[in-house]
Amino acid sequence: MKKRYQIDREQVVRQFHKQAEESGQELQLHLPLKEVAAAVQQSVGELMCQAGLDLMQLIMDNEVRQLAGEHYQRRQAEQPYRWGREQGFVVVDGQKVPIQRPRLRSDDGHEKPLGSYALFRRSEPLDDAVWDKLLLGLSTRNDSKAVREFAAAYGIEKSAVSEHFVRTSREKLRELLERPLDKLKLCVIYIDGIEFKGQHLVAALGVAMDGSKTVLGLRQGASENTTVISELLEDLAGRGVDFSAPMLSVLDGAKALTNAVRKHAGKTAPIQRCQMHKRRNVTGDLPGSYRESLDRKTANAYAMSSYEDANTALETLHRELLELNPSAARSLEEGREETLTVHRLGLDDLLRCTLATTNPIESAFSVVDRVCGRVKRWRGGDQRERWVGAGLWLAEKSFRRVKGYRHLPKLLDQLGRLSTAPPAQAQAA
Repeated sequence: MKKRYQIDREQVVRQFHKQAEESGQELQLHLPLKEVAAAVQQSVGELMCQAGLDLMQLIMDNEVRQLAGEHYQRRQAEQPYRWGREQGFVVVDGQKVPIQRPRLRSDDGHEKPLGSYALFRRSEPLDDAVWDKLLLGLSTRNDSKAVREFAAAYGIEKSAVSEHFVRTSREKLRELLERPLDKLKLCVIYIDGIEFKGQHLVAALGVAMDGSKTVLGLRQGASENTTVISELLEDLAGRGVDFSAPMLSVLDGAKALTNAVRKHAGKTAPIQRCQMHKRRNVTGDLPGSYRESLDRKTANAYAMSSYEDANTALETLHRELLELNPSAARSLEEGREETLTVHRLGLDDLLRCTLATTNPIESAFSVVDRVCGRVKRWRGGDQRERWVGAGLWLAEKSFRRVKGYRHLPKLLDQLGRLSTAPPAQAQAA
């Protein structure tokens, strides 16, 4: 909720814009040639910076003339009068730069705010500048050295930069987690979790019919349990995701994920378990000398286009693992049918490979790791959620459409025709 002074500031800014549009006035900035030559000798950027400050000063002085009239001119009723100048600041390229601001007062003794000055000292450009630089890897310690363009600039020290980032990251996270999702025509949803600095965070990524990807939500919890994931899915449903519509859920294989999806999308909702996670689970139980060869066999089985061929290859591998390592055999057999959902759908090879793993969301997590690698000290509160959210926001800006997106209409058609239960469960019933 905005405070009173923020509302008043926005009001005078709007009044300034309105007066500027109605007046149609033109301003001319005169710069002494001697000063121009001296500034250009340093750099063209120095000249532009100084010219920008002079222009701001000119605009503020012009607004004073518009409101209070010319010097020594007879005042009209209720017209404000000049009250000298005082030290103020404007925000230029993410820096606070000192400037002498003119002041006006009304007959009642209250100060008359200037819309131009309120516009020039807005904090949004400073917040955005800090946000962009920190996400690109610049630390709060080095921000002052990297961005300082005015010798007298201030408000860019480590503590100030941190405050700006905290405020902006909270606003970005709120926008990310509260934006409506009812306009998205989702056909695939990826859900995966990551253990980050002692905390579990679960994220959801949606794929629309045009192949575009969108970060849907984020949830933080003590572990990747059904309660945390259910809260995430309930939030998505409340923001417009229709889990009753045909949709493929791509999960990492955790039982908590499967249980939560079944709860919201129905017991027969089509689920694709990540084949890469399955391969890691199987090889994790094997002696080192067998891992490479058996992982290659598992990968070759999943690479087959036909469901029958892939299923037969996995059955053969299962019998081989029974003699070698029963634990690895049980790991391969557990949830095997759900790892072959994309094969039963009969998808094009390119789209099938895209939907067979949780790689798209793990790729976003890799951006999170890179962004959060600059943090040297982790504290409590919402710091982890803010930084992970910042990483996901940055990752979303570079998202491309999923490979094989032209075949998504076929996926949606096949989801409608797919038997509600995997073949093995149907036979058992």
